[in-house]
Amino acid sequence: MSKRGRLFVLSAPSGSGKTTMLWALLSKDRNRVRSVSATTRPPRAGERNGKDYIFLSQAQFRRGIAQGKFLEYARVLRNWYGTPKGPIEKALKAGKDVLLGIDIQGARQIRRGHLPATTVFLLPPSLKVLRQRLLRRATETPAQIRERLRLARKELKEVEKYDYAVVNDRLPEAVAAVEAILRAEHHRVEKKRGNS
Repeated sequence: MSKRGRLFVLSAPSGSGKTTMLWALLSKDRNRVRSVSATTRPPRAGERNGKDYIFLSQAQFRRGIAQGKFLEYARVLRNWYGTPKGPIEKALKAGKDVLLGIDIQGARQIRRGHLPATTVFLLPPSLKVLRQRLLRRATETPAQIRERLRLARKELKEVEKYDYAVVNDRLPEAVAAVEAILRAEHHRVEKKRGNS
């Protein structure tokens, strides 16, 4: 059995509880690390550079793309988001599991890339509940919330392309479901081509 870590990709429409889920999963196993994404969007209240996100200018981000420094990247609502490649490869080689919270565009790029990954889509119970969560978050204007909901309708159509889907209705149950997936993936038998 390989001691190499595994890459887990968690995607969800904005407001579905992806970040809360990631922190809950990290607290359950010291061998897990969270990938810190880079973004060109301005920090929200309380967010710290290097811990919540790596905040870059548009020029810095474009330079990173040109130099091949991102495992995946995407433009979402006029801002760029991306996953720095180096820290992930280092953690996997050290036997750590890497939890990566990214949007569907990024997950699509990961599936096409060279690193094997297990993908999990976190679903809101309904669009109505998602709208309430976005309003409660109070970090965006009404126009931005409408745009987030429009984008969520599109994103929800991608669920069939993921390995697993979990509805985040009650957080403890959703965390337990994703935790079970992460543990089960360590027992997956890797098939070699030509075996029957």
